[in-house]
Amino acid sequence: MLVTTEPAEDDALIRAAANGDRVAFGELYVRYARMVHGILLVRVPPGDAEDLVQEVFLSAMRQLKGLRTSAAFRGWLGAIARNRAIDYFRSRKRNEPLEEAGGQVATNATEASAVLELIRSLPEAYRETLVLRLVEGLTGPEIARQTGLTPDSVRVNLCRGMKMLRALLGENQ
Repeated sequence: MLVTTEPAEDDALIRAAANGDRVAFGELYVRYARMVHGILLVRVPPGDAEDLVQEVFLSAMRQLKGLRTSAAFRGWLGAIARNRAIDYFRSRKRNEPLEEAGGQVATNATEASAVLELIRSLPEAYRETLVLRLVEGLTGPEIARQTGLTPDSVRVNLCRGMKMLRALLGENQ
C-alpha cells in the first residue's frame, strides 16, 4: 500500500525529524524508501540495493539538521542515494578483484536482471523513472511528487524510456 502525501504533511514530518523525532523520520522512511530503492536499483546489483537503502536513510538521519528547507528533502534524499551508489562501486573496486565481480554478475543472470541491465543501458533521464514505475510500482504522479519532476516530464520519460526498452528487448530475443 502506497501512502500518498501532501507536501505540507511531508514538511511537518521533515521538520519534526530534523528536530530528532524518530517516529517522524520512520514515517519519512515509509514514504520514500521505494524511491530510494529505485534510484539504487538502477545503479547497483539488486542484492545490494536493500542494504544500501538502510545506509542512505542512516546518512540522511545524521545530516537532516543541515537541510536548509524541507522543500529540498526529496531531491536531497535522491542525491544521497546516487552518491551512495557511487561510493559503493568505489569501495568494491578497492576490495574485489575485477574477475570476481564479473563472474558474480554472470552467475546471477535471470530474466529480471537481464531486463534491469537493459534499463541501466538507457539514458540517465529514463532509468530512474522506469525503475520507479516498473519495479517499485509508483504511479506517474507519485514519481513526480517524490522526485520533484513535473508530471509531464515523468510522462515523457516513461513513454520514451518504454519505447527504447521495447526496442532493446526486441533486439535481444
